[in-house]
Amino acid sequence: MSATFPGGAWADPGWAAVHESTDVVAELSAALFPGALRRKDQRWWAEQYVRGLLRADGRKSVRRIASAVGGGAAEQSLHHLISASTWTWTPMREALAHHLQEVVPPTAWVVQPMVIPKVGEHSVGVGRHVAPGPGRPDNGQQAFGLWFASERSSAPVNWRLHLPGGWLRDPERRRRAEIPDGTAEETLEECAAAVVRDTLRWGLPRLPVVLGATGPDPGATFRRYQAAGAPLLVRIPGSAPVTVREPSLPGYGAGPLSAQRVTDSVRALRRPVRWTDPSGGQESVRHSLVVGVPVVLPRTGEHRGRPGLLLGEWSDPGRPPTEFWLTDLEGTPPPVLLRLAKLARRAAWDCATTGSEVGLRDFVGRSFNGWHRHTTLASVAYAARVLADADYGVPEPVEAHSA
Repeated sequence: MSATFPGGAWADPGWAAVHESTDVVAELSAALFPGALRRKDQRWWAEQYVRGLLRADGRKSVRRIASAVGGGAAEQSLHHLISASTWTWTPMREALAHHLQEVVPPTAWVVQPMVIPKVGEHSVGVGRHVAPGPGRPDNGQQAFGLWFASERSSAPVNWRLHLPGGWLRDPERRRRAEIPDGTAEETLEECAAAVVRDTLRWGLPRLPVVLGATGPDPGATFRRYQAAGAPLLVRIPGSAPVTVREPSLPGYGAGPLSAQRVTDSVRALRRPVRWTDPSGGQESVRHSLVVGVPVVLPRTGEHRGRPGLLLGEWSDPGRPPTEFWLTDLEGTPPPVLLRLAKLARRAAWDCATTGSEVGLRDFVGRSFNGWHRHTTLASVAYAARVLADADYGVPEPVEAHSA
């Protein structure tokens, strides 16, 4: 089923009223909450929290959410639901994923980073991160979301909050932030892979995983996802070394060469492809040229590199290639792979726009549990927007595995 994204229309505070007749929130609440929230009053306040996320203007603090659904009398109950209750979020996320898989089936999973700026030092996981855009260090939290994505829609279904070592090695900080026992230190790349492994336990169809950037060791990146059984499509810099695998192609036998040099040497084999640019609206179709080069994937520890495909994209035929992707989906046609790669743009755009509208970054408490409960209910609010604007019809074909 195809979900439409009306762009700026979602910023209209009247959105909830326009879609009140559909009552998607009530339908989602009935489908998702009973397995995660045992008590009827918890289910009631969780539904009000989601409605408040959709209706409240500006930053989605508990006070503003309460004002949008019931005034000051609701504030204490909503605060308790998020920060002082005992319900766990995993069953709700799993139910959300299965629900979206059924009604708006994705083409791929996108691992989307989310930096949450913070001024103070007490919010769980806060530390020094590189903020997107200016590229300067900034204070904040770093999380990774797993997004179900297709060409016309995306939605988050699972989250993992990165915890710097300083939070895990300090017993007092751990206690105050309610960090669960057994939580171990991990790199950003390990954190991103872990959210995929966690989601794979839910018995969903295994789809390609799209990463908008690789870590410093592409071999380690492929090792993590191969171990999880997840096919991977990851963006790499043009300077990344690759080894041509096909004897008939330029560069075969020359050892590692830069991705840019390899793709430039086979520019005569480029093929046209059309893709949808989310920043330009639903009807914004762009054209690129793409080429796929059989390569050997980076070595993973002691194991020899596996067969893979290097993807090069040209947005301007007369200039050098603009993006490079590496994948173990070697049997998938390059135009299909490029459209899959563009789903990273889809999720990034939706996280920055609609994600902000439903308050994905707006939790103002300090606890690990509170952050996860808020982000889970914000994901439910996000799904309500997708489903309220969905064109219920024939599901989109999942073409990623076509030959």
